[in-house]
Amino acid sequence: MTGKQAVWQFCGIFEIPRKVLSFFIILVCCLGFITTPMVAAKQLNVVATTGMIADAARAVGGDLVKVRALMGPGVDPHAYRQTRSDIVALTRADLVLWHGLYLEAQMENFLRKLSKQRKVVAVGDQLSKDNLLAHDDYKDKFDPHVWMEPELWGDVVAQIQMALTNVNPEGKGQFATNAARHLEAVNKLGRYAKQVLATVPKESRVLLTAHDAFNYFGRAYAFEVVGIQGISTESEAGLKRIRELVDLLVQKKIGAVFVESSVSDRNVRALIEGAAAREHKVIIGGELFSDAMGLDGSYEGTYIGMIDHNVTTMARALGGDAPERGMAGRLSAGK
Repeated sequence: MTGKQAVWQFCGIFEIPRKVLSFFIILVCCLGFITTPMVAAKQLNVVATTGMIADAARAVGGDLVKVRALMGPGVDPHAYRQTRSDIVALTRADLVLWHGLYLEAQMENFLRKLSKQRKVVAVGDQLSKDNLLAHDDYKDKFDPHVWMEPELWGDVVAQIQMALTNVNPEGKGQFATNAARHLEAVNKLGRYAKQVLATVPKESRVLLTAHDAFNYFGRAYAFEVVGIQGISTESEAGLKRIRELVDLLVQKKIGAVFVESSVSDRNVRALIEGAAAREHKVIIGGELFSDAMGLDGSYEGTYIGMIDHNVTTMARALGGDAPERGMAGRLSAGK
């Protein structure tokens, strides 16, 4: 028996006129059409070079985007080269987001060539040059580590919002709402950083790290920043540089230095040994996230968590007052 025959048999059993039954069938179909949700629009396929950009793109794009980060936790963007799978992802993307400012030094030529075929945006290159820091290592370029200053990172978030809107104008309203919400969180982070870092004694506001990635941080919070290596991890620190920094540690009585999650700690440990040979004790104040965020899926694996971790770790190691679990009580225990 066919479905149609079964319906008409049902009609006969209950003595329901065919015209009445037809009306109800049409009504049910119409109601089903009304209540069935519309098929979701295709998500934008966004590829970002680093976790910091990917995090901002997800925050601004929301459910209108699908974001892939090429570089994961602990990966050094200065030295990273695109893999075969990266090339496939990049060439299929609706939008490619990268920092520019010569951060992705080994990918720069590839990405600039790709920009002739795909929508590719170097978000750092769009920032006002008045807000960027020059550096001796880069004679004709700027320091690319702009995420270290939350206020400046807010300008990057705005650039990402603009890039997403240009690719998907229909999502303009949602992108604007999401961006405003994310910027509020970034601004709150900046206020927390200013508050807890102000508790560090002025004579202790010297941040010595593996490489020179924290200059924007130093500008924002009045810290002297010293990197063992230069602004790029491609540069190497010689014995002369190590001796100079040991002198600095001893003269300024600096008691803590910091390692970075994406850079070898070899040079930092050489400093500690050099200071010990001169009877000056220096400890590792903690591991900072410089060019990469924390583990995927963790609080430290977000931009907010990354900077919260850094600020809290620095303040506590340098004699300031900061809650052990950070701004929102979400930092991993023991950080």
